[in-house]
Amino acid sequence: VQLQASGGGLVQAGGSLRLSCAASGRTFRSNAMGWFRQAPGKEREFVAAIGWSSGNTVYAGSVKGRFTISRDNAKNTLYLQMNSLKPEDTAVYTCADKSTGGRYYYPDEYDYWGQGTQVTVSS
Repeated sequence: VQLQASGGGLVQAGGSLRLSCAASGRTFRSNAMGWFRQAPGKEREFVAAIGWSSGNTVYAGSVKGRFTISRDNAKNTLYLQMNSLKPEDTAVYTCADKSTGGRYYYPDEYDYWGQGTQVTVSS
């Protein structure tokens, strides 16, 4: 599975961005996909995940109510709509794919990773 993330950029606090992650390859093996982020000097942090078939979603507490994860099965594309952005949301955002269910918060549970896309929120 190959993952290609896009949509990052520079935005003012309170603004919005939508990230996309296009998946190709053996996507039929996918069970769920997620977004993680990593700020300079910090560990990788779970943001959100979605079941590929079920559409069930989970969010980190820090983004719940502001971010929305979704997917388009026909296009094999994952999205992350980010609203009410804050400077602390600044990070490199990466999409990931896992073939098993559950344990969405743990990076080691994911099998494939895309390259990151930079999101910078200015105050």
